[in-house]
Parts: sequence; C-alpha cells; structure tokens
Amino acid sequence: MTVMVAEPALSRVETVMRAIEARIEGRALGPGARLPSVRGLAESMQVSKSTVVEAYDRLAARGAIVSRPGSGFFVSARPEPLSLTAIGPRLDRAVDPVWITRQSLEARPDSLRPGCGWLPPDWLPQAELRRALRQVARQSDAVMFYDTPQGHAPLRQHMALRLTERGIRAHPDQLVLTDSVTHALDLIIRFLAEPGDTVLLDDPCYFSFQALARAHRLHMVGVPFGPEGPDLAAFEQALIEHRPRFYITNSGLQNPTGASLSPVVVHRILRLAEMHGTLIVEDDAYADFEAEPGPRLAGFDGLDRVIHVGGFSKTISTGARLGAIAIRDDWVERLVDLKLAVSLSDNHLTAATLHRFLGEGSYRHHVDAMRTRLAEARGTVVRRLAEVGVTVPFVPKAGMFLWARLPDGFDAAAVSRRALARGVVLAPGNVFSLSQGAADAMRFNVAQCADPRVFSELSRAMEG
Repeated sequence: MTVMVAEPALSRVETVMRAIEARIEGRALGPGARLPSVRGLAESMQVSKSTVVEAYDRLAARGAIVSRPGSGFFVSARPEPLSLTAIGPRLDRAVDPVWITRQSLEARPDSLRPGCGWLPPDWLPQAELRRALRQVARQSDAVMFYDTPQGHAPLRQHMALRLTERGIRAHPDQLVLTDSVTHALDLIIRFLAEPGDTVLLDDPCYFSFQALARAHRLHMVGVPFGPEGPDLAAFEQALIEHRPRFYITNSGLQNPTGASLSPVVVHRILRLAEMHGTLIVEDDAYADFEAEPGPRLAGFDGLDRVIHVGGFSKTISTGARLGAIAIRDDWVERLVDLKLAVSLSDNHLTAATLHRFLGEGSYRHHVDAMRTRLAEARGTVVRRLAEVGVTVPFVPKAGMFLWARLPDGFDAAAVSRRALARGVVLAPGNVFSLSQGAADAMRFNVAQCADPRVFSELSRAMEG
C-alpha cells in the first residue's frame, strides 16, 4: 500500500509573499509602484504586522521590491519578465506538437489537466521515493560526482533483468542511461540520422516524436495507425517509396491510441524493415502499465535492427527522470561517446535513488495498485464522456490514455482553446497527427479526469 505524504502548507509569511509576487507578475503592481502599507496589508490579509514586515524583507532580499526609509516599500524599478501564466493561459499559441506540453506545464496549480501525459502526484509513491533519496544522500557519493559513462551499473543490472521479464534479452553492458526517455530519443536520432533523412511515424503518434524529428530537420512520413497497429500495406509502401532511415513507434500501449501490437503484426513489421534496410526505434515508456507483458519488437528482433528505450517517469515520478537505451553491443561505445559529447553524464543522483527505490520491493505493489486504479478510471471516464456526446471507439486493455471522438462538426482545437480559457488543458487530436487528419479527436488521461468539472467544462467548451 502506498502511503501518500501531503505537501506542506505555506506559512503566513510565504502566503503574503505569494500574494505580492502574483500582483507584480500580473502587472497589477508595476515597476516603481508603492506596496500597501504594513498595517494596511496586515489588516486586509488578517495577519500580524511582523508577518508582513518579514515578507517584505524577504522580497527585498530577492530584489523584487526595495525599501525607501520614511516612504515605504516599492516594486523594484527593474521590471521582471512578463509572466503570462500569472495573467492567464496563452490562447494565441499555435496548436502544434509542443502545445500540450507547454500548456500543461504552464497551467496554474489549480487547473485541470485531462490532456496531460502524466499521473497526478497522489498516484505516485512519494513517501517511498523520498525515503530512497534520503538514504542515497546519506550513504552514496552520487550527490557529489559524475556517473560512469554508461550510467549507474547497479541500475543497469536491475533494468536488464526487468527487460528479460518482458522477453527482451539485453546484457547490462548493452544499456546506456540518459537523463530521460526524451533525452534517449534525441541521442538516438543524432546517432542514426542526418538532416534531410526520412523517418516513419505513426499517424497519430506521440507528439514529441514529431517535435524531435523537426528539431533535427528530418523529413517525416506518416503511416496510418489504428487499434491493430500500423496499416501494414501503407507501411510497406512508405518503405518502398521513401527508404526511411528508421521507424519510431510505441509497440505497447501506443500514445495516443493505447493500442498494442499483436505477435503477427510485430513479426510482419520486422520482416518488412529487414527487407528494406530500415531500423526501428521502440519507445516502451508505458511498459509497466501492462499486467501481462505484450510482444515487443526488440524481443522478437534481439536488438539487431531495433533500439529499445524505456524509463520510469510515467510510473514513479516526473521529477525523477531517467531513460535507458538498449542497443546492439557493437554500437554501445559510439553511442556513449555521443552522450559524453552532448551531455557528459546522466543524473547520477536520480539513477542511484531509483535503484535504491526499485530494490526495496515496493515498486511492484505500487504498479499493481496503479493498474487497478486505472482500470476503474477507464470505465468511469468512458461513461462520463458518453454523457457529453464524446465516444471512445477503442478502449485499451491498460494504460492511462483514451483516444476519443467528438460529435460530428466539432473541431478539437477550437474546443481546447475555449476550455483552456476556463483553466482546463485538453489534448486536441491534430497535435498527434502528421497528416492533420484527427481534427475531431482528443486524447484523455483517465487518471487526470477524477474531478467532475472536467466533463462539465468540456461540455461548456463544446457549446461554444
């Protein structure tokens, strides 16, 4: 059973500071403006004068305000950068492959995030992770020093065993640790491709695949993807016409559809990739959401043509980010050299903490409880969406995502903008679609849909 630890409440001094900072960030108090008197603010916020004095002293120490003896406190003449999140969400931003990430991360703390891609904090093993972090801080040199070039050896050993449980045979020396799965994918693209090369993507696919490919100036070709996986005829035709350098996909619990590949489809993809000389990058970030491991491209391939990537940010903590690349052994040294060139080292403290946490044995209990909770949430969210006219044609067997369809005539991007203005971050379909063929689709994170306001605000946004 996971014991949750509540976030500490703000002190009175911190509450006063936050109130003043919010006024400054939102331009209610501009540069040079006089702050309320100590007595006046104390009365309006129902705190003591000494609390306000201490709050003002701390803000002055940060350079946010200045004291003028005999006159009071004033906002610093040096203007702070305009904080759009303090005023409200950026409704003018293009709905592109980084739209959801930016809106989710920039949203106010009290915003609803049914479109984001992570679990709520109270779903995560906070107490156990904090305990592991304290133990590492007391007993390990990970706080002070760089890690080894390939990454924390004990964690690589543990992860190799976990891969074996999922049918992927990888020696610890075939694993390279990175700062995150995104960092891993960035390294792999640098390793495999040159600007102008072609890459195959699922359509729809995880939006970061598009963003990374665009950042590396790759030519992207989409392959229609449905509940059974990629359209194999279209996949083969794309291989013939475009001769892509590699194909990147989620073979298990694909983001955003939640679909998983069958053994027959996995075998056919590998066979076609071999025939046409195409490599495969398999992002397996959602593996631990499955109770029974499904087939993996790397498991069938033996890491010959497939590079496998995984991590723990989805199931343990978005703050304890770490990625792992499993790759053929004759490529390891070159990949490590590239890693050293662009990032020097992964996060030694995170790697040591995760190894400590995983070794305690509570992780399996955590993921078992998480899977049960997600299964219950999926059923509830499908029902609640139907009540507002949103359908889910395919319900995945596991994971946190549902790929839903709005009623005829609705544009998901327009609905998402209206919802964002009301403090709700949604995930419009065309963010995931290279062909822009998902205008009526939305991805919902069932773990982020517990608040009934998600559905009432969705309904209002659909009404216009």
